[in-house]
Amino acid sequence: MTRIAGTILLGALVLSSMSAAQDPFRGDRSWMVENQLRRRGIHQTDLLNAMETVPRHLFVPESSREAAYVDEAVGTGPGGGLLQPYITALMIELLELNGTQKVLEVGTGSGYDAAILSRLAREVYTIEISERLGEDAKERLRDLGYNNVHVRIGDGNGGWPTEAPFDAIILTTAPAEIPPRLFQQLKTNGKMVVPVGGILHDRTGLTQTDEGMVRRRIEPVRIAPMSPDP
Repeated sequence: MTRIAGTILLGALVLSSMSAAQDPFRGDRSWMVENQLRRRGIHQTDLLNAMETVPRHLFVPESSREAAYVDEAVGTGPGGGLLQPYITALMIELLELNGTQKVLEVGTGSGYDAAILSRLAREVYTIEISERLGEDAKERLRDLGYNNVHVRIGDGNGGWPTEAPFDAIILTTAPAEIPPRLFQQLKTNGKMVVPVGGILHDRTGLTQTDEGMVRRRIEPVRIAPMSPDP
């Protein structure tokens, strides 16, 4: 490491009472968790349970549902898409959530990652720059019962100052560098996971300390660039 100075609610529980006929993707979720996540070293039990419960196929267009659980990113329309399941799990596991934290997500997309976060955090605040994507995600999350997720349309570079500070911050889009206004909204000993720079990005884990920022590089990953700060 190098040193640089300086809620769990009821979302998707309706699926738990569905038969296999009513929820034809239940087996696909189990396969995804076992083969794409557990075998690659994702071990957090609550996270694995969330990814086996949250209906990923309901966060993509109906025409793409057969591809919802494949081992790759899935497009959700202009300007949107779901990350590869392993990448979603890796990023969220790095936050070390235990159900008590207040989390900020930048890059809501269709709302899938926010839904996963909602099963692991006390409250989730998520920002989407696209009004169409943000409004669709807000409606979808509400309809599926993720009532501890709060969606705002706007520029994520500035974070959500009125709700700061946050115990954890996660970016699902890639900025050219770490947005300083976001890091300033992180609590002391809070964790931030952010993919930084270019097309093939370093995934960086940050921890806020009394002395400044502790930075840990994880692994390269391909994620769409973040919209620039106007």
